Amino acid sequence: MPLRPALAATAGAVLLLLAAAPAAPAADTDSSVTVDKKIRLASDGTVTVSGTYRCADAEGPVFVSASVARRKSDTRHAIGGTLAECDGKKHRWVNEGTPTPSTLKTGKADVEATLVELRPVGLLGGLPLPYFHAKLKKNATLVKA
Repeated sequence: MPLRPALAATAGAVLLLLAAAPAAPAADTDSSVTVDKKIRLASDGTVTVSGTYRCADAEGPVFVSASVARRKSDTRHAIGGTLAECDGKKHRWVNEGTPTPSTLKTGKADVEATLVELRPVGLLGGLPLPYFHAKLKKNATLVKA
């Protein structure tokens, strides 16, 4: 399988796990994730969310996922997933996605970013379960790209 579809499928699986998993505080105090104050919204509906992350000591693949919602809306839009490098250093991340159908418009928005690892669990035959390194929910602004 080519790399791009494999990463897209993995990111999709991570987002589904995040949607199904209960909200949990960050499990790792040495890890962090930030989100830039401005989220870009292109004329074709593509949303770009970015920020920084730091993590270390991962046993499985780690992803930075993001979602965006209009303020006071219950509808969240998943915006891609980025494979993270957990070497203890601070890195930039950028996620892009075109949610459909999209009700996103420029203006105030709520954004969430999560640094999650798919950690293999030996007792379950190596089945990976989500391990949350860091999570952030904050206010941001959708601006024209």
